[in-house]
Amino acid sequence: MLLRTISLVVLVAALACDDTKAPTAPAQTPAPPPGGYRLVWSDEFDRDGAPDPAHWSYDVGGGGWGNNELQFYTSDRRDNARVEHGSLIIEARREPWENRSYTSARLVTKGKGDWTYARIEVRAKLPRGRGSWPAIWTLGSTTPFRWPDDGEIDIMEHVGFDPGVIHGSVHTQRYNHVQGTQKTAATAVPDAMDGFHTYVTEWTADRIQISVDGRVYFEFAREPQNGRAAWPFDGPQHLLLNVAVGGNWGGQQGVDDATLPYRFEIDYVRVYQQ
Repeated sequence: MLLRTISLVVLVAALACDDTKAPTAPAQTPAPPPGGYRLVWSDEFDRDGAPDPAHWSYDVGGGGWGNNELQFYTSDRRDNARVEHGSLIIEARREPWENRSYTSARLVTKGKGDWTYARIEVRAKLPRGRGSWPAIWTLGSTTPFRWPDDGEIDIMEHVGFDPGVIHGSVHTQRYNHVQGTQKTAATAVPDAMDGFHTYVTEWTADRIQISVDGRVYFEFAREPQNGRAAWPFDGPQHLLLNVAVGGNWGGQQGVDDATLPYRFEIDYVRVYQQ
C-alpha cells in the first residue's frame, strides 16, 4: 500500500510538471543567405511580451488612411499585438474603441529598419474570416510620405471573402489602384490560413519580384523611359505588418463578426541585402 501511495505521488508530481505550451510555429533554423546576400535585420520573435521597441513602432488611428477600414489601430496594447510562443500575434478584435467597433494593430519599422534594395522574407500564417484583410508590405520612408508617388510594395495581401488567394502588387504615381492601373498578380495558397508560408520580395535596382514558398508569381521591371513616376524604388522603404477589418477591398462582402478575432501569426522577419 505504501509503495502504491508513493507511486501515485510521483505520478501526480510528474503530471504537475508537464509544462505543455500552446501550439507554436514549427522551429525554423535560419537558412544560409541566398547567394550574394547577407542578413542585415531580423526579428525571430523569441521573447514573449510586447513587440521589440528597438524594431517596431505603431501607426495609430482609425479609417485606414483612405481605405475606409472599420478598426482603430492601437499602440502598445497586448490584446492587439504581442509576442508569444515564438510568434508575433497581430489580433483584430470586435470591441468599441475611439468611436470604432473594432481594434487591431499596424506595426512599422520606419526609423528602425529602412532599406534600399533588399530581400524581405516573412514567414506567417494568415487569419481566417470574411472581413479580414492582413498585409505584409512596404512604403517609402520619406517624411512626409506622399502616396503613391513614394512607392508601395505589397508582399502579401489576403482578403477573407476570397480565402486562399494571395496578392502581390506595386503602387506608384503611374501605376496605382486609385487609377485602376496598379501592377498586380495573384496566386493560390489554399492552406494559407492553416499553416505557415514564406512570403518574399526580392527588390533590386531594376526589378521587384514577389514569391511565396520560393515560387515567383509577380514581377515588375524598371521602366527607364517613365522615370520616377513608374519607379520610385531607388530610396529607403520600411516594412508594415497589419490586419485591417473591412475597408474598400476587405469589406466588399461585409464582415462576419462570428469569425473574429482575426489572428495573424508571424514566425519571423528577415531582411537581406547584397
